[in-house]
Amino acid sequence: SMDQKHSFLFPFLPGSRLRQEDTPPRIVEHPSDLIVSKGEPATLNCKAEGRPTPTVEWYKDGERVETDNPRSQKMLLPSGSLFFLRIVHGRRSKPDEGSYVCVARNYLGEAVSHNASLEVAILRDDFRQNPADVIVAAGEPAVLECQPPRGHPEPTISWKKDGLTIDDRDERITIRGGKLMITNARKSDAGKYVCVGTNMVGERESEVSELTVLERPSFVKRPGSQVVLVDQGVEFRCEARGDPVPTVRWRKDDGELPKGRYEIREDHTLKLRRLTSADVGSYTCLAENMVGKAEASATLTVHVPPAFVVRPRNQVVGVGRTVTFQCEATGNPQPAIFWQREGSQNLLFSYQPPQPSSRFSVSQSGDLTITAAERSDVGYYSCQALNIAGSVITKALLEVTDVVSDRPPPVIRQGPTNQTVAVDGTVVLSCLDGALVSTHDSRVKQQETGALQIRYLSDTGMYSCIASTPSGEASWKAHLEVQEFGVPVQPNRPTDPALIPSAPSKPEVTDVTRTSVTLSWRPNLHSGATPTSYVIEAFSHASGSSWQTLADHVKTETFVLKGLRPSAVYLFLVRAANAYGLSDPSPIADAVKTQDIPPTSQGVDHRQIQKELGDVLIHLHNPTILSSSSVRVQWTVSGQSQYIQGYKVMYRPSPAEGQPRSEWSVFEVRTPGEHGAVVPQLRKGVTYEFKVRPFFNEFQGTDSDVKIGRTMEEAPSAPPRDVTVTESGDNGTAILVSWQPPPEEQRNGVVQEYKIWCLGNESRYHINRTVDGSTLYVYIPGLATGVRYSVEVAASTGAGPGVKSDITYFQLDASGHMTETLDAAGNPLSQQISDVVKQPAFIAGIGAACWIILMVFSIWLYRHHKKRNGLSSSYAGIRKGQLLFFHSKMTTFCKCHMFCLLIPRADSRSTRMDNPKHVDRRAYSLYNSVIPHLKAKTF
Repeated sequence: SMDQKHSFLFPFLPGSRLRQEDTPPRIVEHPSDLIVSKGEPATLNCKAEGRPTPTVEWYKDGERVETDNPRSQKMLLPSGSLFFLRIVHGRRSKPDEGSYVCVARNYLGEAVSHNASLEVAILRDDFRQNPADVIVAAGEPAVLECQPPRGHPEPTISWKKDGLTIDDRDERITIRGGKLMITNARKSDAGKYVCVGTNMVGERESEVSELTVLERPSFVKRPGSQVVLVDQGVEFRCEARGDPVPTVRWRKDDGELPKGRYEIREDHTLKLRRLTSADVGSYTCLAENMVGKAEASATLTVHVPPAFVVRPRNQVVGVGRTVTFQCEATGNPQPAIFWQREGSQNLLFSYQPPQPSSRFSVSQSGDLTITAAERSDVGYYSCQALNIAGSVITKALLEVTDVVSDRPPPVIRQGPTNQTVAVDGTVVLSCLDGALVSTHDSRVKQQETGALQIRYLSDTGMYSCIASTPSGEASWKAHLEVQEFGVPVQPNRPTDPALIPSAPSKPEVTDVTRTSVTLSWRPNLHSGATPTSYVIEAFSHASGSSWQTLADHVKTETFVLKGLRPSAVYLFLVRAANAYGLSDPSPIADAVKTQDIPPTSQGVDHRQIQKELGDVLIHLHNPTILSSSSVRVQWTVSGQSQYIQGYKVMYRPSPAEGQPRSEWSVFEVRTPGEHGAVVPQLRKGVTYEFKVRPFFNEFQGTDSDVKIGRTMEEAPSAPPRDVTVTESGDNGTAILVSWQPPPEEQRNGVVQEYKIWCLGNESRYHINRTVDGSTLYVYIPGLATGVRYSVEVAASTGAGPGVKSDITYFQLDASGHMTETLDAAGNPLSQQISDVVKQPAFIAGIGAACWIILMVFSIWLYRHHKKRNGLSSSYAGIRKGQLLFFHSKMTTFCKCHMFCLLIPRADSRSTRMDNPKHVDRRAYSLYNSVIPHLKAKTF
């Protein structure tokens, strides 16, 4: 201990006397641990009491501290405290840092204070963790992390935002363990943040961290649901905000946006043009940025005026029979259908409760049924379809005939077949549903089945089975061949019924005109054999009293029967046929009446026709655009006239300003009751003028008003023409791309813009440009030198960009000049030539040509040499000539890369070069040195 260590300093002297009031030293104020800054003054306090007053000394780490040396920077104060003028502290020398005690002494002893440490405060410059930039969405928590520099004492952390200290009294802000936590971040929290580490040495600031508070998309204006009429336009507005500014796009929930008929404006409004029923649905505006997305939907309802799907047709019915007029219409909302007899005020609706006493009823689908037809029911019946978008009307004629004339004549299901039999034999000719004409011949007998049995045959001839009723008759003929005695006859075998087709379905009659109808049916593929053709039979009282075959070998299930009588009632049936026979007849089609004979054929005054046609007024509706090449035209007629044979739908492209008008094209509708037509094969993206004119044979009525319609655009089907790339001429790295529009017939609309793709061999060199449709060039500056670029150009209509032009490659040198033209692979012309020369086929071709030249020259040289020296030339002379030839032509031989085996000799024989007996040694040596090399290189 310090007491033991220094006890020898105060021995009691002989003769000394201890005074009673003296006391040993006592430390009354101990020094405290001290942390001070480098270069700053510091004091270690120590105060002692005793009598006599004790002396005070200081010890550091057991060594006495010198306080009387001026160079030591330390002083002992009168109170006993140790004062440091300036704390000295370095990386290697730390003389003032350590553990200190103060010792107080007098002659009675000494007192030692508690240990007190003196430490030098430090604060390094580098943060252990600098805060990073943070991006959060508004409403989310934001956390900025920081670890201060190492220091002693450990530095405390505070934060600054935009240079101002953050007040953590805000309940949203928490500073804990170096972290700055902001709950529910706001846009106002965005800024530059600095972490500050502080201790007694000072403070250090971190690198700047930026807090970015983004905003999820939200809608300022949402789209609203709308109800619009067909062919009109509609707009859905959508306005969104957010940070960053969100991108806005539209989608149709159950499909794609209508191609060529929609437009998204700069304010994100969705505009739809020429609405159709297919556009009905939900449209969603989608706003999206890097922190989120938002959606808003609206429903589009398109009201479509009624249009007939099935129109009633004129019908003929017998008294007491039931007749049904079919009438079906579509529209949105679904139209209501009602019927009205011409001249009557009574309306018949499908939802009316049936009246027990009424013979008229309308089904839910809109069909009118008349039971127990009477002669007074004759007349026109109008079917009208109605909804809130509009109405349409059509009519059909009902004729009521006598029962007898209304009944169809009999039909023979299966008649007799042609047969060959022996003389004096017996034959049976079958005839189902037939009747025999009376005969008194005892050899002929009719069986109960209707078959005809003939015995003791002697005559070849045609036999007919005839079935008749009061309403008409049917006949079926068969040829019977009777062979003489001694001629072998192959017995007839009955045809297997499974090999004959089954009867087709009941024929449907459509497109009735004055002299033609269209029949359609379906084959019965569930039983019987497959038919190969069909036979069509018809009956009309106007043409006779029996069924007549109007068409056979018909290969399709739809057929147009022509050559019918005007204003006649017809019945039709169809049979299927193959190589084994005819099927049973189909059910008889409903009676149909052809149109009336034109009144002009009956001598009506032409002036009356022209007057009535002039009084007909046609109101043309706005055309309905169906596709890029077809338009539906509909009209209504005021002042009906019996002298309307049909309508001429006239159309032509609407001329551009200053251009002459083209001639009208005509599309005829020859059904007077038809008030609409689809005009096909129109040009794409072209505005047309339409009008309608009634006609009657050569007479024509007044034109309707003119309506305008534009077919849908499509993307151009041809690329721009004559695309060229040239230098800009301004000594810079720029080019000028020019072109001509696609051919007019392949533009498919109005060219609104041109898109130019200038693509380098890396994406960072890509440059895209878009120019107006009236501009036929573009200037592209700032290109990189030494980079291979490709250029493509495409025209764009409202339907989008079309076919791209062929790729044009180019490359600029440092002065901005184009280098050699590049091929599709980007190779210069010299490289292309080099590649061709290296091809084996090219080398072989050149070699063959050289070989032929060599052989021709050898023969010429041989003959020339022979002529000059004569046949008596010595062998040595011949050999000399050979060696001269070989040596002089070796260069050509090597160039050709050919392996020449034979050299001509003067005696018309051949000398092999690989045989040293026949050649000079020098030639053979040269041969051996060259040929192996050529073999290895060429072969």
